[in-house]
Amino acid sequence: MPQAIRKGIESAKKNLYKVNLTENSIPHQVLGRYGSGHVLLKPAPEGTGVIAGGAVRAVMTSAGVQNVLTKSLGTANPHNVIKATFDALTQLRDKQMVATLRGKDVQELR
Repeated sequence: MPQAIRKGIESAKKNLYKVNLTENSIPHQVLGRYGSGHVLLKPAPEGTGVIAGGAVRAVMTSAGVQNVLTKSLGTANPHNVIKATFDALTQLRDKQMVATLRGKDVQELR
């Protein structure tokens, strides 16, 4: 049993994602899609908390997001909803990344 747990932890460490956050919310609104599952993530002001359903709430709290508004659209299948949430989180970009992609300085962006 301990060997199976160790292998599971090693496998999980290989599949980590970096999530771009601003303070304790997300930087911009994003829509994640997987199959017929769609998840809308919107930044929320300080003190709002995680307004989400069961599957999305678990992913957002484990990612470290403290203030976010979410809406699950389409299917209610938890597998598709979680994959759509991961898709949305991987689409998040911070200001430095957007400036680099556009070939500008951060101060030139709005």
